[in-house]
Amino acid sequence: MNQGVSTSTDKIIVDKSRSHRNKAVSKAVRTNRERLQSGPSNAAGFDKEMLALYVASVLQGAAAMPILLMMIAASGLYLTENLQIIAWLTVALLVHALGLMAAKRALRRDLTPENIIDWRRRFLLVQMLMGIVWMVFLVQDCESCVARDLELYKGVALLVALAATAIATVLMRYALIVTFVPCVVLLAGKAILVGSGNLVALAVVLGTSLAFLVYMTARMRRANIQILSVQAEKDDLIAELEVAKSMSDEARRRAEEANLAKSRFLASMSHELRTPLNAILGFSEVMFTEVMGPLNNPTYKEYTGDIHRSGKHLLDLINEILDLSRIEAGRYDLNEEAIQLAEITEDCIGMVQLRARTKSITITEQFEQGMPAVWVDEKAMRQVTLNLLSNAVKFTPQGGQISVKVGWTAGGGQYLSIKDNGPGIPEDEIPVVLSAFGQGSIAIKSAEQGTGLGLPIVQAILAKHDGEFILRSKLREGTEVIAILPARRVLETVPAVQETAAVARRRKSFA
Repeated sequence: MNQGVSTSTDKIIVDKSRSHRNKAVSKAVRTNRERLQSGPSNAAGFDKEMLALYVASVLQGAAAMPILLMMIAASGLYLTENLQIIAWLTVALLVHALGLMAAKRALRRDLTPENIIDWRRRFLLVQMLMGIVWMVFLVQDCESCVARDLELYKGVALLVALAATAIATVLMRYALIVTFVPCVVLLAGKAILVGSGNLVALAVVLGTSLAFLVYMTARMRRANIQILSVQAEKDDLIAELEVAKSMSDEARRRAEEANLAKSRFLASMSHELRTPLNAILGFSEVMFTEVMGPLNNPTYKEYTGDIHRSGKHLLDLINEILDLSRIEAGRYDLNEEAIQLAEITEDCIGMVQLRARTKSITITEQFEQGMPAVWVDEKAMRQVTLNLLSNAVKFTPQGGQISVKVGWTAGGGQYLSIKDNGPGIPEDEIPVVLSAFGQGSIAIKSAEQGTGLGLPIVQAILAKHDGEFILRSKLREGTEVIAILPARRVLETVPAVQETAAVARRRKSFA
């Protein structure tokens, strides 16, 4: 039975059934990191992405090439009046339609590393067929046309087609080469055979333009690869950040559950812990004061005093732990009422005055007069003031001084300031002192060590009042603590309404 209870408690505090999630998340983080460190940095790593982009561009620009072909055919028909250009246009449109069909088929099917090469070959074959179409366009002749006009027409048409194809196939490697290199070779060969200077010039211009566009498309393709690489790295980083955030959220959730379970447990154990301690304190005090008769052995009386002091110290520790736990568990309710901050402070000074006199410590008071009441929990504010005053008395040396001030803040609130000339706290230890169970080096060396819960409780109580706690200290220069209550906690008194003469006459007439 005990083993089963322990397991159930463990599951409440730390959910061990979710540990497998952390393993999966850690594995995902490692996978993403390895992909980032050894990810593809060349074109081979992005073949699939590049081919998908090419297919998308072909389908998006499906109407551009037919319009261009029809404009070229219309110009040729007007110039040559040869109906063969219509047949050439039909073949060109069929080849273009074949490319569109291939692109749509590739879009419907998933592109995998195994079939990417096959699909690239198919698209290059379509471009090769289009190159044959342009070769046919070059060899067409017109007996009734002026040779110079016909060559100029063909040259302009090929340059426009070359530019359009370069734009359309920028993501497909070698597409521009397989399409127009045969045309350049044919044009150069024809120029050599015929011996026409115009054809030579046209071949040079077309070849130079082809080389330039091949170079530019290669650079644009590398730029696209770089963009894809950056995008892939960004996606991997985002994925890793999301996974890391998931791990952090899971760890924080489990920590919050464990902390909440601890706080609830301690808060619910208040009665069970205090009841036996009160019995120990009561009976030890009865034995020490010898109410039921004298103790013949003085050692026993000394032991009972030790029991009473140890029990009182343990009860104080339990009370502080339970107070902090109730605050963390959200079970610390404020019983608010109107009180005078200066009066509470003066009462608390009287409580610690005896301890201060035993150490020859002087406590000076500086309270602003005529301050209105504040709307707070009286017991909680007394606890705050006593904790701060007790710390000041504890760490102030023999013959030291403590200054206590109560006054207005710049924002209309009220503050309590307690300043001593003790050893102070090193600046790097202030966050430790303000944390639960945290103690600085001075407190550890001191003969009067505490629990380290006083200041965290003060901070928590002031936070419940929407207030603020400030600790200022330097080594060998003393310490100042300031508890601030906001302006909305201050109750302003409403002045009495002055009775006017008209109101007085009206009241008398009703009398």
